[in-house]
Amino acid sequence: MSEREELCNRPVGVFDSGVGGLTVAREIMRQLPNERIVYFGDTARVPYGSKSRDTVTKYSRQIVRFLQTQDVKAIVVACNTASAYALDELENEVDIPIIGVVKPGARAAIEATRNGKIGVIATEATVSSGIYSRYINENDKNVTVLSKACPLFVPLVEEGLWEDPVTDEIAERYLAELIDVGIDTLILGCTHYPMIRSTIGRTMGESVTLVNPAYETARELKQLLHDSGLESDHRPGLGTELYRFFVSDAADKFQKFANSILTYGILSAKVIAIDEY
Repeated sequence: MSEREELCNRPVGVFDSGVGGLTVAREIMRQLPNERIVYFGDTARVPYGSKSRDTVTKYSRQIVRFLQTQDVKAIVVACNTASAYALDELENEVDIPIIGVVKPGARAAIEATRNGKIGVIATEATVSSGIYSRYINENDKNVTVLSKACPLFVPLVEEGLWEDPVTDEIAERYLAELIDVGIDTLILGCTHYPMIRSTIGRTMGESVTLVNPAYETARELKQLLHDSGLESDHRPGLGTELYRFFVSDAADKFQKFANSILTYGILSAKVIAIDEY
């Protein structure tokens, strides 16, 4: 095997504060079926959305160091909060391609809006960072961005209440002000939110386009690997472990959730001591 083939056969690293990033991993599996994945979910320290910039950056650095021990060829920060707080520093510290979920989603929203009013729903940290507003307005000054923190969506998703009257009621409360101001495009600015996409779509109505950054990030990763000469051009052989999963706690709960959303069933998730990295 040539050096280039060996490099292209290395996996892509994907990390999130917990299980939400599995929506990104799922899109990568769908759109890049030749790629292997090493996924890390920081289930011991979830959620990131209520933590400080310094803390999220520290955690993200530890995870990147762990992923580098797995010989990954690129890293996807599959967490909006970590993308908002840590991505710029991480890009300067690692020598492999690294992308987040914010910019792909923001670009898709700019392309989708017709009336120039874009809504963003996300964690408190992502909203307070202003990263979506900043990036969107850097690319289109005429767009108005309205953001809304929806902190209860994450626990509702993790409890499996995807289609439940409680989730419907919370969605109606959270989204009412975005409906009132007449947005026509809504960014699902937390990787958990695609799991309740149907509820959000029902609440917002058919006239509002929902943007899923997980889908857009997988598309961007595909282009990045192609442009960097890193894409795997053939399906790994039989017996090759395509996807590996690591967590910092609660492996059984993670595995159960993962198997509920991934068509590829996961056999195990290994607990590692992330503080050692």
